[in-house]
Amino acid sequence: MENGFGILLLPISHVGWGTPAASYGNKLEPGFSMKPLQRWDSVFRKRQNVSDGGVLGKQGNKMKQLPFMGVVVCIGMLFIVYRTTKYQYHETEHSRRLDSLPLGIIQENSDLELKSLGLSRSKVNTSVRSNLIAITAGIKQKENVNAMVQKFLSENFAIVLFHYDGNVNEWWDLEWSSKAIHIAVQNQTKWWFAKRFLHPAVVSIYDYIFIWDEDLDVQHFDPKRYLEIVKSEGLEISQPALDPNSTDIHHRITVRNRFKKFHRRVYDLRGKKKCSEKSEGPPCTGWVEGMAPVFSRAAWYCAWHLIQNDLVHGWGMDMKLGYCAQGDRTEKVGVVDSVYIIHKGIQTLGGSSITKDSKDLSSDESLRKHDDVRIEIRRQATSELTIFRNRWEQAVKHDKDWVDPYKDRATYNMRRLIP
Repeated sequence: MENGFGILLLPISHVGWGTPAASYGNKLEPGFSMKPLQRWDSVFRKRQNVSDGGVLGKQGNKMKQLPFMGVVVCIGMLFIVYRTTKYQYHETEHSRRLDSLPLGIIQENSDLELKSLGLSRSKVNTSVRSNLIAITAGIKQKENVNAMVQKFLSENFAIVLFHYDGNVNEWWDLEWSSKAIHIAVQNQTKWWFAKRFLHPAVVSIYDYIFIWDEDLDVQHFDPKRYLEIVKSEGLEISQPALDPNSTDIHHRITVRNRFKKFHRRVYDLRGKKKCSEKSEGPPCTGWVEGMAPVFSRAAWYCAWHLIQNDLVHGWGMDMKLGYCAQGDRTEKVGVVDSVYIIHKGIQTLGGSSITKDSKDLSSDESLRKHDDVRIEIRRQATSELTIFRNRWEQAVKHDKDWVDPYKDRATYNMRRLIP
């Protein structure tokens, strides 16, 4: 047992009633006598004879089951003690790192709310926002991003822009820009930004975190209505459905069903991946795509830890997001149909730097260079997909305490009851 903690189990039998009187120092009450100690094998034979046709004949089968049930109970108790002790150990280790500070001064969380530098708060929105949207954007999509932000400002969202082209100055003419958080790093992806600047402790005050691409048409989207549906249906991870005319639709589960308010699964017997009522996993159910995911606070805490620090494209992660759904992914992950978006499928990552370096080149040379960069990006993303899959397999193999809830539901449900 870990931490020097263990339990010694002793067999319970006829000890005491067959102990010689001499062992008690002749201190027995007058008239009280004790039988001599019997051999274990004779006791066993007597029990067996009685159970075969005597007093216990009718209950023999039940008596035979008792030792087995006792073993099961003991193992269960040991497992509970082990997990509880392990949990307490990790909690103690965490608290030791903060022993040098008085408890009342410790603040474990932060936020992305702007604060005034002086006493005047007239230029700063002092109301705390309930939700946050982070958009990875380049200056070429300024008009579309502005339209997106306008939708969310009306619902008092915190706005974060990740500038992958490093260009911030050209955004200041927009009225809302001074109230947004701007983070600029050249040629980085949304998951690179999210891993470094959306730590769960920083966004813990927000109920829902939207992590969206820049090329989404939101003319049919209403954030207020969307969140009403998500909350009422208990969706921890979600996305708005895609208009059928969208570009780059990879899986039919994301396509809008105009007859539904939302859906959790898709039925499609075409193609290599056939989705039926028996399908229990992505991309048939429990799945959203990476261009417009929405996370609850609890789901994002898990998803942030799933993001690999060095795998910036996030390929393969979408297939595992259902493990962060705070329950059954077939129930807690869904696509909202009544308010939807159009995905334009504009590939701009790397484009800004290409344009800058290609001013003096012919249009053919510039196009060829752009294609070369896109090919290299896709090659890198494919390589990261292989790495992520291997890491998942190795993690599952080496973590003996982890149980896959979608492969062994009975064991998983039992362990959920233990800290």
